[in-house]
Amino acid sequence: MPSFDTVCDPNQVEIKNAVDNAAKEIATRFDFKGTPAAIDIKDKDITLLGSADFQLTQIEDILRSKLTKRQVDVRFLDRGTAQKVGGDKVKLVIKVRSGIEAETAKKVQQLIKGSKLKVQASIQGDAIRVTGAKRDDLQAAMALIRQEMTDLPLSFDNFRD
Repeated sequence: MPSFDTVCDPNQVEIKNAVDNAAKEIATRFDFKGTPAAIDIKDKDITLLGSADFQLTQIEDILRSKLTKRQVDVRFLDRGTAQKVGGDKVKLVIKVRSGIEAETAKKVQQLIKGSKLKVQASIQGDAIRVTGAKRDDLQAAMALIRQEMTDLPLSFDNFRD
């Protein structure tokens, strides 16, 4: 029976490369000289460090441009709130989304059930498996998911015919 998986999975290698490129640019920019401006990545958390909120905004803009150049969707980034860190430093933690949350998975499952397409959706951990009898129905389900779920960078893997 034909099927495919709907996933939300970023390219971690490209994200790390973009953070490294942003760190190099921050180190060489004149307006960041003598300031604690820095960017670092650990697992799925990107930490921005600066002397003020406007500096964090500049660092985030640099990061977003580097991610865009590497064809990484910026919707993977989940921005936190800026926190004061001793003295004149400000810290911002940006989480990288990975996997589909249970609430969102249920929304996608209900969307497919309500669409009257002859396909079934089942939640498989961090992914959603969609199965159907015809390939055309599966492609219609993909188009429906792309159209309705615009806030997440969903991709489709493991298409089996």
